[in-house]
Amino acid sequence: MPGGRLTQSERQQIALGLADGLAYAEIARRLDRPTSTVTREVTRNGGPSAYRADLAQRATERRAHRRRQARVRRAPAQGRGRDDEAVREYEEAFATLLMRQGTPKMMARVLSCLFISDSGSLTASELAHHLQVSPASVSKAVAFLEEQGLIRRVRDEGRRERYLVDDDVWYQSTVASAHGLAQVAETARQGVNVLGRDTPAAVRLENVARFSDFISESILRAARQSREVLHTQSPGTSTETP
Repeated sequence: MPGGRLTQSERQQIALGLADGLAYAEIARRLDRPTSTVTREVTRNGGPSAYRADLAQRATERRAHRRRQARVRRAPAQGRGRDDEAVREYEEAFATLLMRQGTPKMMARVLSCLFISDSGSLTASELAHHLQVSPASVSKAVAFLEEQGLIRRVRDEGRRERYLVDDDVWYQSTVASAHGLAQVAETARQGVNVLGRDTPAAVRLENVARFSDFISESILRAARQSREVLHTQSPGTSTETP
């Protein structure tokens, strides 16, 4: 399996494969590349409907040029003896996963950056510097993430705003998702009453409501049990009672 970054020829083959309606896995097989490589390449360059080989190639060259010029040490890797390139690749892979699950690109990049930082918190200027984007882009992203309950604002000793991911942010996000399903169930049952309980449409909506109720309750129960049993303490936290 070839290693290294995609070539321009490979990007052209990806574009042709997308135009032919091929799945990512099939395109990857033809290139002898991992499916994740093709998925990440397409996601970061506009998605399957907007992907263009020449634009993707230029974007990659610009990113490489910025890294060479800025020579930014990635914040999460500092002082830990980590491989900066491996950390960067992991950060991009994490952000790509979030994008595939529906998180907008800049929001996914900010969230990924916060998650892999040891402190779990960064200022707007640190995020902008790390991601090589404008402060306005960061501001828009953090506003979205805060609204979704994925991050929160705090002030440090210097009165600067910092954006923080809590240790249980995934729990909070899961609970919010479960409540969303409960709302689906409630709305579906309203439709049952409007359409008439014995109609085919009402039966369909009742099935949606029952399914959503069951999944919502199961998720909430599992999330709460897991939080109690599996919640890990921060490094250095003592388990001894006074």
